[in-house]
Parts: sequence; structure tokens; C-alpha cells
Amino acid sequence: MTNWIRLPNSEGNCTGPSKAGDGQKTYQREVGRSGFKGPSAQIYHRHPPAGWAAFEGPLRPRAFDLAKLAPGPACPLQARRVLYSDSLEVRYWKTEDKMHALSRNADGDTLLFVHHGDGALFCDYGHLSYRDGDYILLPRGTAWRVEPSSYSEFMMIEATADAFGLPDPGSVPGGTAVDPMLFTLPQIDDAFRAQQDDAFWEIHIKRRGQVSTLTYPYNPLDAVGWEGDLCVVKLNWRDLAHRRSAGQKVPPAAHCTFVANTFSVSTFIPKVGEGESGILRVPFYHSNEDLDEFIFYHRGEFFSRGDIKAGMATFHPSGFPHGPHPSSYQEKMIKAPVETDEVAVMIDSRAFLSIDETIPDGAEWKGYVKTWEKAQETL
Repeated sequence: MTNWIRLPNSEGNCTGPSKAGDGQKTYQREVGRSGFKGPSAQIYHRHPPAGWAAFEGPLRPRAFDLAKLAPGPACPLQARRVLYSDSLEVRYWKTEDKMHALSRNADGDTLLFVHHGDGALFCDYGHLSYRDGDYILLPRGTAWRVEPSSYSEFMMIEATADAFGLPDPGSVPGGTAVDPMLFTLPQIDDAFRAQQDDAFWEIHIKRRGQVSTLTYPYNPLDAVGWEGDLCVVKLNWRDLAHRRSAGQKVPPAAHCTFVANTFSVSTFIPKVGEGESGILRVPFYHSNEDLDEFIFYHRGEFFSRGDIKAGMATFHPSGFPHGPHPSSYQEKMIKAPVETDEVAVMIDSRAFLSIDETIPDGAEWKGYVKTWEKAQETL
């Protein structure tokens, strides 16, 4: 635990434009350490903190349209990698075919997020149905496969040499974002028993990034029962939405859903916005200096940008201010009431993240960083 140097103080005009009385327009930016759980400051700027005129060098925001990635491969362990660190790996997998081999990740826990489709997942613990918006947590070493009922797309988040847990109740405003009673567990039901046979089955095992194959003369998903407190679990973002009280105001990142040692996974869900009469109750401009940020957009129109669509992803490394696109700020952030309909998955990582540069050029929005420059011309 860092013994932070904390010197509470204020300097200059620290009030919003509606209270200042001088008509001066200000833009609030929150600067914080340790994911805003450490010391923080609110800085009031005359100009938008993300209003840069040019961007050069490797440090820059990037955007991807993962919907443009090719389907496959047959083995999800070898799906297209999007970004990574020593403790995190994100892959994107598209399939409409029944898996004829099992997958087992020996490198760490795997969190599946179902972006599109529905079907059945079979694993060591039994059978689970899945649909769009589901998180499925597969503990390290779990053998599993899917049988899609419709074309399916998955974002796969690996906690390398690590495990996923729930956030500390004290670290999330209002308490823990996830009630363990909301989880759905697999069942050893008729569907699970029906898929058991005596054919030859392969298990593809990923260890240290390499895939090996283990062959059985029967389906190893042959459990007749299990007991204990380790299991595959499922949660849908709609379960988080139903748990919130009507009209509850929360900052966008409050729905911290899963945590590992060096990163967290949060869920944006539809809510009433923060803008009212030009006042931002939550500082959407922020400098989260210890965390890289990756967001995958699942559905709806994201409140901070109008040109980000479902199936896209953005990467904002630490080192420069994050915040709404200038045109979006004018259209959405300062008008009230604002109701958002976005659903997105956000990864905040203390370990620096790297983009996998083998992603096809057609899947990256090369001009993303320049959209701020163009937007400034309209303000």
C-alpha cells in the first residue's frame, strides 16, 4: 500500500460555470492515482482537456471494428488476439459451428463475454445455455466447448497466471457491484448426459501460449455429479441493470464486475445521464494515470461518442486525458435529461497494454485520433 502524499488544498476558481457567476465556461477534469482510489484532484480548464490539435508518436488512442475480423478458427484458444500484457490477454472469436474438440486454458482463468448469438456451453461441471450479454467465467484448467444455435461472437479475457474474483465492497461506490446470488451455475441435465459418447475426443490445452492436444477414447465431459465451491459461473449485464434502484445516479465505471491482480473488468449499463443545466455531476474528462483503458462496445450508442458502434473497441493508454469527443460533449453531455442506452465492457489495467499489431488493417480505424482535430473546428 502506497503511503500517498496528500495535501488537501485549492487554488483559483474551483466552481462550475453555473455557480461562478462570471459566465466563464470551464471543463472539469479529474486527475487520480490508483484507479481514483488514491489521491485525486479536480482541475477546471478553460478549454476541453481532450481538445488537442495534433497527435504524434506511439502513444495515441486507437479504435478497432472487431466485427470486421474474419470468423474462426475452430479452436477458440487460437482466436485472433487483440491486446495483451504479461498478465492479460484479450481475444475475439467468431463461430457458428459446433465444437468437435474441447478447450482447456492452463495459462489462467478465462472470462467469455457473449457479444452476439446464443447456444449451449458444455464443461466439466455440466451444461449452460448462453445468450448475448452473458459473462461466462471458466476457471483455469476447465475443459469446455460450445454448440451455437446461431452465429456467435465472443470476447475472451484471460487472467494470465491469475484468477478472477469480485471487487472489494469498500472499493466500489454503494458496495459490491455483483451479488454472488446472481450467478447461474451449470447443470448435469438431460442435455449434458445426451452429449456423452464413446467417440474419440481431443482436448486442446494452452500452456505458455502454446497449444497441445490430449486424445481420449470417450467424451471426457462425462461427470455424473460434483460438489465444492469451485465452478463455472454465468452472469448477464441485464442482471446488474435489474439490481439498480430507479433513478440511481452512479459514475460510469462504478459497475466493477470482476477483478484480477493487475486489472479489472467493469460493465457500462443503461442509466440516466449526469448532465443537467450545463452541470456535470461526474467529471467525464479524467486522467487515470495508473491505468490503461480498453472498452468493447456491445450495444446501443455510447454516450461520449456518436461514431462508435456495437462491435467496436477503443484503447486509451494512460498518459493523456480521456473524455468525451468534443461534438458529443456539446450534443449530449451538457443537455438534460440525458439517458444513455450503451452497454460496454471496460478493462482497466495497471500493467501497460500492447496492441497485437497483426490485427488486419481493415479492422483498425486508422483516423480515430484525428477525429478530435476535426471536431475542434466545429466548436
